[in-house]
Amino acid sequence: MKAAAAVAEILKREGVEFLIGYPVNAIIEASARADIRTIIVRQERTGLHMADAVSRVCSGQNVGVFAMQHGPGTENAFGGVAQAYGDSSPIVVLPGGYPRRLINVPPNFNAFLNFQRVTKWCEQVTMADAVPDAMRRAFTQVRNGRPRPVLVEIPADVMTEDVPQPLNYTPVPRARYAPDPRAVPELADRHGKAENPLIYAGQGVHYARAWASLKELAELLEAPVTSSLEGKSAFPEDHPLSLGAGSRAIPKAVRHFLNKADVIFGIGCSFGTTNYGVRLPRENVAYIQATLDPADLNKELPIEHALLGDAELTLRALIDEVRNRLKGQPRGRAAQIAAEIKGVRDEWLAEWKPKLTSNDTPLSPYRVIWDLMHTVDMDNTIITHDAGSPRDQLAPFWRATAPLSYIGWGKTTQLGYGLGLAMGAKLARPDKLCINVWGDAAIGFTGMDFETAVRERLPILSILFNNFSTAIELKVMEVATEKYRSTDISGNYADMAKAFGGYGERSPIPARSKPPSAAASSRHGKVAPPCSSSSPRRRSRRRTIERRLAAPQGLATFLGFSLTRTGAEQRRSARYPTSDATPFPPFRFAVISVTRQGAAQRRSAHKAHNWHRHSTEHHRRW
Repeated sequence: MKAAAAVAEILKREGVEFLIGYPVNAIIEASARADIRTIIVRQERTGLHMADAVSRVCSGQNVGVFAMQHGPGTENAFGGVAQAYGDSSPIVVLPGGYPRRLINVPPNFNAFLNFQRVTKWCEQVTMADAVPDAMRRAFTQVRNGRPRPVLVEIPADVMTEDVPQPLNYTPVPRARYAPDPRAVPELADRHGKAENPLIYAGQGVHYARAWASLKELAELLEAPVTSSLEGKSAFPEDHPLSLGAGSRAIPKAVRHFLNKADVIFGIGCSFGTTNYGVRLPRENVAYIQATLDPADLNKELPIEHALLGDAELTLRALIDEVRNRLKGQPRGRAAQIAAEIKGVRDEWLAEWKPKLTSNDTPLSPYRVIWDLMHTVDMDNTIITHDAGSPRDQLAPFWRATAPLSYIGWGKTTQLGYGLGLAMGAKLARPDKLCINVWGDAAIGFTGMDFETAVRERLPILSILFNNFSTAIELKVMEVATEKYRSTDISGNYADMAKAFGGYGERSPIPARSKPPSAAASSRHGKVAPPCSSSSPRRRSRRRTIERRLAAPQGLATFLGFSLTRTGAEQRRSARYPTSDATPFPPFRFAVISVTRQGAAQRRSAHKAHNWHRHSTEHHRRW
């Protein structure tokens, strides 16, 4: 058995179902022969983002794997691995390497030397008989402890050498460790004495699958719960104790209760400081941190108490101690706290409701988010944002109700990351409606891989906010914009989607449809029955949604309800599959134009920036 075939066999034994990659790498062909589905992307970074999502939506129980060519392929992959490292996502990266006689000769790119700062484990195999041991070490690291990327570089000439038979490889175990049992009672006492406790949930709750335990502890302590952007959906955001989550822009309730808290308990989080996360208070508050990695303790916030261990084991131990102290008698504050949360949230939503339900043109991105949230089956949807404005617009308002239904990220913020995440999520969870929300800057980085979604039969919904500008940069590039229009970008991305074989639709104005009141099932999503209305356009729009969702094979990707088309010359009849013989649902790409199109109709860059200012004002205010 050749080394490449041995790697493929090891992947199969480890339960890997998909190998994402870009040729030439001998592991790709060997994996196909081993009946592992091989998925070829248009660029390495998107492929790594897909692998990243596979791991995330499976809580690391299934691991995403990516293989690429030595040299330029490995060079192009660096950003995707760095993003996974920054957001603590467990993936296995298998670059080819230059032949051994050339691998250390400049300027040849050596993955082993260059990826060590963005991987948890990085190894170069120089002998074929070392392949099983190297893969065992890599999978042990990626499945245990803090989740982060691992890399095994195999030179091209090693790939063709023989590995001794029979192949000696057993899938690695996944181990967990619990916190010091002597420290738990002390923390339970501290929680019991807190007047205004608050729970801050990180993505460690997702990897430990500790959602039920988190809910149980919150209800015992009668404590409000918020989360990091990565931890969003760890606690159901329709729960009376939920404050929601945010990034630079956050719900008012989050700031209100953070400022009020006297004890903040961080579970499964690093408390890392980032420009794209909530600002945590630093005065008149005590922090308790429970995390998997000791490197995160006291890293940026001074903590009073610490627990090291798996989030589920930590929560179970703490729940037992808290319950013993309460003796089955809650303190009776839950109703009061829930009412306070509701009051703050209702006040905040009332202020934002004009934006969220606006019929104005150009189209408000908040209207799109609001209509989308009230149309899809939230429990059966996985959504992610992109860098910049879409993140700050989506995260505060989207109420994630089911675990792993929101893929949040932000320790590093590469434009275009969301497309690969939606594709990888759909690959791992084909029963879900998978959505990415991005802008016209992000699509310039990874948009070509929408073709990959079509070709690989991954029916995602891609929603693009197109304001013909890099809006965030307007204030810091005023001269460049005025003299050279340096912040102007443009494109008809709906036509691009059509050219790739997908479905594209462009809309500059809002549809006037009412939020749904009940759900009707479809295979890949749910939508309310038609709302009664005197407006033919409203009734037509609701019927369009129902046709899309009720069509055979399920139309998992849609946004017709809020996207009217831009005129007769661009209108297309809705064409949907009607035969059970259709093997896969069609692909949808919705482009939402928030400024009018065409040079003669273009607004000034400063006016185009108006909708973005809503988000930044939201951040400043709360």
